[in-house]
Amino acid sequence: MRADLHHEQSHEVDSHIKNPSTKWVLNSPDPPGFCQHIFGSIKKTVFPQRNNARSSSSSQKKESHCERIIVVLSSVFPVLIWGRKYTASKFKNDLISGLTLASLSIPQSIGYAALANLAPQYGLYGSVIPPLIYSVMGTSQELAIGPVAVVSLLISSMISKLVDPVADPVSYMKLVFTVTFFTGTFQALFGLLRLGFLIDFLSHAAIVGFMAGAAIVIGLQQMKSLLGISHFTTKTDVVSVLDAVIKSFHTSWYPLNFVIGCSFLIFILITRFIGKRNKKLFWLPAISPVISVILSTLIVYLTRADEHGVKIIKHFKGGLNPSSLNQLEFNGPHLGEAAKAGFICAIIALTEAVAVGRSFASIKGYNLDGNKEMLAMGCMNLAGSMSSCYVSTGSFSRTAVNFSAGCQSTVSNIVMAITVFISLQLLTKLLYYTPLAILASIILSALPGLIDYNEAYHIWKVDKMDFLACIGAFFGVLFASVEIGLLVAVCVSFGRLILNAIRPGIEELGRLPGTDIFCDKAQYPGVLDVPGISIIRLNSGSFCFANANPIKEKITKCVTEENVKEVAKKPITGIILDMSSVISIDSSGIIALEEMYKKLVSRNIHLAIANPRWKVIHKLKIAGFVEKVGSDCIFLTVNEAVDACLGTKSIGVSNC
Repeated sequence: MRADLHHEQSHEVDSHIKNPSTKWVLNSPDPPGFCQHIFGSIKKTVFPQRNNARSSSSSQKKESHCERIIVVLSSVFPVLIWGRKYTASKFKNDLISGLTLASLSIPQSIGYAALANLAPQYGLYGSVIPPLIYSVMGTSQELAIGPVAVVSLLISSMISKLVDPVADPVSYMKLVFTVTFFTGTFQALFGLLRLGFLIDFLSHAAIVGFMAGAAIVIGLQQMKSLLGISHFTTKTDVVSVLDAVIKSFHTSWYPLNFVIGCSFLIFILITRFIGKRNKKLFWLPAISPVISVILSTLIVYLTRADEHGVKIIKHFKGGLNPSSLNQLEFNGPHLGEAAKAGFICAIIALTEAVAVGRSFASIKGYNLDGNKEMLAMGCMNLAGSMSSCYVSTGSFSRTAVNFSAGCQSTVSNIVMAITVFISLQLLTKLLYYTPLAILASIILSALPGLIDYNEAYHIWKVDKMDFLACIGAFFGVLFASVEIGLLVAVCVSFGRLILNAIRPGIEELGRLPGTDIFCDKAQYPGVLDVPGISIIRLNSGSFCFANANPIKEKITKCVTEENVKEVAKKPITGIILDMSSVISIDSSGIIALEEMYKKLVSRNIHLAIANPRWKVIHKLKIAGFVEKVGSDCIFLTVNEAVDACLGTKSIGVSNC
C-alpha cells in the first residue's frame, strides 16, 4: 500500500513539475536502508559480487555453484588466487627473505615479550601461528607479522594496572590471552562490517606523536635491563621511570650490564649505517641482532659474568605452541577492562599494520585491501589467543628488512614461522646465558625509526591544529600513560571535527565571467554578482543538530546585510542554497530549513535548493519539505536555479 501511495504521489508531483531536470532529482530511487547497508558491507567483504550468466542445464548450474564457492573462498583466502601463479624462482627469493626475517625476528620477539612482562617463549610463539594464518589470508606481500614494541608496551601498561605480573604471573598471562582474544574479535568485526574508517579517527599527526612518545617510554623502560636493576617501577610515565633509574644508582645496579648492552648497541647501529650506505649489504643490519645474541651469550658463558651481576634469560620453555583455550577468562572481575584494552590494541595494531602495508604496496604498485587486512589480522589474533600468543601485527622494521631482502609473497612469513618453530625446538637451551642487556640494546636500536622529527616539523608547517594533536599524544604518553596519550590525541581530533561541524563555513557564490560556473567570491574576487539573487553554498558534509541553528542564523544574517547594502540598488528577492556538499541531513536540519523558508517568505524572498544529494532529497521528500516549498524550488544545478529566479524560460536538462 505504501509503495502504491508513494508511486501515485510521485506521478502527481511529476504532473506539476515544469523543469524536466527537476524530475531527475525528485524521482531518484530510495537509498539503501541501515540493515541493507550492514548486510551489504558483509556481502562485499565475504561474498564478492560476480555476474554469472544463467543457464538452463543442471550441470551448468552445478558448475556455477562450485565457481561461486571458489570465489567466496578466494576472497577470504587470497592465497588461492596468487598461489596459482607462484613459481620456484619466487620461492627462492622468499626463502632468503624468510631466513633473513627470522634472524631479526627471534631476538626482537624475545625482547618484546620481556617488554610485555611475559616469558621469552611467548614472544616466539607470536612469530609462529599468527604469521602462518596471515600468509593465507593477508593481501600484503611484504608485511612481516609478529610482536611489536608499541603493542607490547600497551599490553604491559594496561594489564599491569589490573594484575601484578610479578606477584600473580598466571592471572596476568590469562588476562593477556583474553585481551588478545578481544583484539582479534574487534579486528575481525571491523573487517566484516567494513569499519576501516574507525582507525582513521587516530589521525596521521596523532600517530606520529604517539609513536614518538611511546618510543621514548620504551627506551626508558629498557634501562631496567641495561643497568641490571632488580626492582623497577611498573609505571610508564617518564617521571616515574627516571625516578626509578636515579634511585637504582644508590641501591642496586651492575655496570657490566651497561657495558655489554652499550657495546652491542653501537655494533648494531654501525651495521645499520653500513646497510643504508650500501644497499647490497641489506642483510648485515638484519643479522646483526642474532650475531649480537650469539657473541654476548658466548662471552657471558665463557667468563661466567652472570656470577658478577650480569642478568641473563636463564631457562625458558620451548616446543610447540601449547593451547591456551582453557586460559581465556570471560567471567572474571576484569572482563570489561580486558574488552577495553582489546579495543585499544585492535585500533593501534591495525593502524600500524595498515600504514606499513600500504606504504610498501604503493612502492610495488598494487592495492592493499584494508577490510581483508582487518579480517586477516582478526583471525590470526583469535587463533593466537588460543595458542599462547599475545597480540601480533605488522612490524615496520621487519617489513623493511623483508622488502629489502626481495620477498615476493607472504611465503616469507611461512619460512620465518618455520624457522622460529625450529628454534623453539632446538635453541632454547642455548639461550640460557643470553644477557638481558643485549635484548634491551636490540629494542633500543629499533626505536629511532619510531621517532619522525621531519614529519612532525612538516605537520607544524602545514596544519597547526594537526600539530596540536601530535604534541598532545606525545606529551600524554610521555608524562601520563599510553591510554592518556591516545585519549588526548583522539579528543583533539574529535574536538576539531565537532568545531568544524558546529561552526561550518558558508560561501557566497558569484558567476565566473563568460561562463555558467559559480565560484566562491572570497577565492575568486573577479566573479560577478547576480542582481537580486544571493547564492550560498553550505560548506559542510552534514546538516544536522550540531550545526543547523548556526547555519540558519548565518544565512539569515547574510541576507539581512545584503538587503541593507542593496537598498539603494536592487534588493534581494531570491536565495539559492547550493547543497552539493551536504551528504546527510537530520530532522533538526530539516526544521532549520523550514524555519528559514518561512522567514524568507515573510520578507518576500524566494528560496531555491540546488543539487541536493541522494540521501538529502530522500529525507526532504519523506519529511514533506518538498511539498511545502513546491517542486519548482528544487533544481539540478545552480545555473538552472539562477535562470528560474531571473525568469528565464529556456531551462534544459544539465549533465552533472
